[in-house]
Amino acid sequence: MASLTCKSSVSGVAKQAARARSCTVARPVAQVARRASIAAAPVSTKRVSTVRVMASKATVAEQGKAVFAADGLAAPHGGKLINLQVPKNEWDAVIKSCTKTVEASDRNACDVELLSVGGFSPLTGFLNKEEYESVVNTMRLQNNLLLGIPIVFDTDREDIKVGDKLLITYKGQNIGTLHVESKYLPDKVKEAKAVYGTTTLEHPAVQMIAMERGKYYLGGKVQGLEIPTRVFPCATPAEVRATLPKNTDVLAFQCRNPIHRAHYELFIRALDAPNVRESGVCLVHPTCGPTQDDDIPGDVRYKTYEVLKAETNNPRLRWAYLPYSMHMAGPREAIQHMIIRKNYGCTHFIIGRDMAGSKSSLTGQDFYGAYDAQGMANEHAAELGMQTVPSLNIAYTQEKGYVTADIADKEKLTKLNLSGTKFRQMLRGGEDIPEWFAFKSVVKVLREQIQAEEAAAKH
Repeated sequence: MASLTCKSSVSGVAKQAARARSCTVARPVAQVARRASIAAAPVSTKRVSTVRVMASKATVAEQGKAVFAADGLAAPHGGKLINLQVPKNEWDAVIKSCTKTVEASDRNACDVELLSVGGFSPLTGFLNKEEYESVVNTMRLQNNLLLGIPIVFDTDREDIKVGDKLLITYKGQNIGTLHVESKYLPDKVKEAKAVYGTTTLEHPAVQMIAMERGKYYLGGKVQGLEIPTRVFPCATPAEVRATLPKNTDVLAFQCRNPIHRAHYELFIRALDAPNVRESGVCLVHPTCGPTQDDDIPGDVRYKTYEVLKAETNNPRLRWAYLPYSMHMAGPREAIQHMIIRKNYGCTHFIIGRDMAGSKSSLTGQDFYGAYDAQGMANEHAAELGMQTVPSLNIAYTQEKGYVTADIADKEKLTKLNLSGTKFRQMLRGGEDIPEWFAFKSVVKVLREQIQAEEAAAKH
């Protein structure tokens, strides 16, 4: 396996090559539709990475009750929802006070936004060296609060000094400021091993921190200015919380791909879990920021969610979009997602097998065990004041439609499956996609995107 061998940066040549294939550039829909195959999967017996945490002995019944804030919703992480947004009438003065300007990457921009609006509460800025090392080593801030993944701002610039106040720009917008309190050379090997469980460049996030991120990390307080303009509008935690019912259960469903029938069945059935009240609702909260380079582009995913929301029109569902940059960090990312969704007002977190998992780009081998993320989430649910709802392993059967996999096996029902290759061929060929597999509205969006890509390729 190729490994990350330097602690602070890679060579300039390697870095330029990596940025040319930056993970923020998604591959065409036609190339990734093959990943959509859905079938009942057996319990994984594959190897477990070094970040594996043994599944907690705590059951959902033992996880404890959600902690509610004064607004009748889940208490934010650390007890207070942070708001770093500067009033618009003060923007000019704040901008004039800056000493240097720095352009944010796509990932930086997501982090600046989530810091500004409180998605990363209780953080008030990017981590200084001591906090960064604490999170890397212990998965905790120095005040002992959990944080799954360190939030950092990277740069290669030698001219930036401690004491500078940076104006952060992004695609022509002034999105925030950063008062530089520290500038340091991170130990990227240690970060990779601790956070992602490996140092191999076959892991997309290890490749990202080694070959996409800059040489230095900057720490310091952030002020929020303009919200980045995107195709997909991202409601703030305060805005989402204002739409949620009070003093009841709010389940969070995290996803980064188009939602097909099996996914929909998962979060609809989660509302009937024994630790969920009848009055509970589910917040479908997809990440629309950078993910893996072979994922469907965020704007396309957003369109699929919007048409599905209209098609299902389910009063027990709420929909919002998250400007989050995926790390594919498995167990530690599960903690990160729980913290974020707690800040958005959720009391429960639906967690499936192999959540935020990743495979080797060379061998296809999983970096994490199928249930490592569930184990980590269960281990820390009570401390976070949340409960987990493991997603069911379901299959579509000819006789009874969607049922849990154990029932399908016990009753010897006929399971139906549609391979990713066949799904892709049917999309391209204009064939009818079985409605048990995918929603018509979602298929229409994906098919239109493929046709647009093919038309563009001809020119």
